[in-house]
Amino acid sequence: MIGAGMAGAACARGLKDAGAEVHVFEKSRGLGGRMATRRWRWTDAARVEHEIGFDHGAPGFSAHSAAFAAFVDQHARSQDLVRWVPRMAPGSFVPLDGYECWMAPRRMPDLCARLIDDLPVTLGHTIDAIHAGPDGWRVEWLGETLGRGFSHVVLAMPPIQAAKLLDPHRRDWAHLGRRQRMLPCWTLLGVAERPARAPDWDIAWPLGGPLAWIIRNEKKPGRAGAEGLVHWVAHANATWSETHLEAPDDAVHATLLSAMDEFLGEASSWHFSEVHRWRYASVARLDACAAQSFKVDDALGLGVCGDWLGGAGVEGAWLSGDALARHMAEACGLVSRPRASAGESIS
Repeated sequence: MIGAGMAGAACARGLKDAGAEVHVFEKSRGLGGRMATRRWRWTDAARVEHEIGFDHGAPGFSAHSAAFAAFVDQHARSQDLVRWVPRMAPGSFVPLDGYECWMAPRRMPDLCARLIDDLPVTLGHTIDAIHAGPDGWRVEWLGETLGRGFSHVVLAMPPIQAAKLLDPHRRDWAHLGRRQRMLPCWTLLGVAERPARAPDWDIAWPLGGPLAWIIRNEKKPGRAGAEGLVHWVAHANATWSETHLEAPDDAVHATLLSAMDEFLGEASSWHFSEVHRWRYASVARLDACAAQSFKVDDALGLGVCGDWLGGAGVEGAWLSGDALARHMAEACGLVSRPRASAGESIS
């Protein structure tokens, strides 16, 4: 399994539960992909150092399909997920049926970590080549073999990144991946003094300007806060982020700080703030170009999953990964045996 976001974690879990041996490779230093939490250290005016976490990726997710709702319910019962019904800011877009979401109780990546906690994982290595041979698949990083002898390889990564690995094996899938447009997102995060006009809301969806979401991270379940401080996470909308994708960090930073002040109606007093660019943040829904929620070549032993195939968001990623796992388990004859001492070995 190459990729440890929700699609990769869901697929790996399904295959493991069916009896396969699964090894997960992830380019980042942690799990979760865009379900991300970043930790920062900052020092206040009294020179006291603080450590804080920000959910700077997906702020939460909803469940619409019956299959994903059952998954969420299962993990809510085991306390891997908690429900949050935030108070919406005045002047926000509000869905007609209200808004609620689910999240891991402490850090967003914890759900993915829970799904693959009993699997071997190789972190911090970007797989840049995969090779099929008589002895199975081999995965490489900078010319070094990281694993070999896999009966199958699954790619769970943004489509443009998957395309490079697919080119030698399935050029049609690689072409599909290059056609699928992914949308970027610039994100502002930081700690500020509580505004004089203290907000009595948890989330804002501004109707205009560059910002799509403004979230009080300390109001989310299980997130720590400090008296008199607000922990902000603000996501720019896709159009603005795409227009300014290659803009310098400092210019983006200044613009998003100004947009925050405009929305709040006063200048914020920041203890620290940073920006983060998500180059592949979400799927351009209208550009979806796949009729199937995953891609698989059983003869070749190659599969692809992700939100760009299964539908936008965390739910779409899970649906894609879970569906691919069920297909591959059946194709490998693993469905009838939930555990196996020597199952298929899958990367």
